[in-house]
Amino acid sequence: MKCQLTVLCKFVSKTTENLKDVPLLAMRLVLAYGFWGPAKMKWNDINAIGDWFGSMGMPFPLVNAYMAGITEMGGVFLLIFGFGTRLISIPLIVTMLVAIFMVHAGNGFEAGKNGFEIPLYYLIMLFTLTVYGPGRLSLDNLIKTLRGK
Repeated sequence: MKCQLTVLCKFVSKTTENLKDVPLLAMRLVLAYGFWGPAKMKWNDINAIGDWFGSMGMPFPLVNAYMAGITEMGGVFLLIFGFGTRLISIPLIVTMLVAIFMVHAGNGFEAGKNGFEIPLYYLIMLFTLTVYGPGRLSLDNLIKTLRGK
C-alpha cells in the first residue's frame, strides 16, 4: 500500500507542477475582466467620477479620477498579455486600497452590500502576481526566454 501511495503522490506532484502557470493566467484574466467595467465607466464620464471622488473628500479628485482610469485601463491590457505584470500590479494594489478605504470599508465585508469583499480578493490576487509574476503563459516570460534569461 505504501508503495502505491508514493507512486500516486509523485504523479500528482508532477502533474500539478506542470499546471502551476494556469492559475496565474486565470488570475490575470479574471482581474482584467474585473477592471474592464470600472475602467470603462470612468472613461465614459471622467468628470462625473472626479465629482464623485471630490464628494468623498478625495484630494485632487479629477487628477485621481484620471490616475485610476489610466491605471485600470492600462491594467486590463497589460494583465491580459502578461506584460509588465509585476509593475502594473503595484498601482492596481494602491487603487484597490483606496477603493477599500474610501468606498467599501463602511459597508462591511459582503459584496452584496457594496462591502470590501471583491476589492480584497483583487488585492490578494494582485499581491500574488506581484510575488510570483505572470507565469510562463505571458509576454514577460516570452521576452525573458528570447533574451536568454
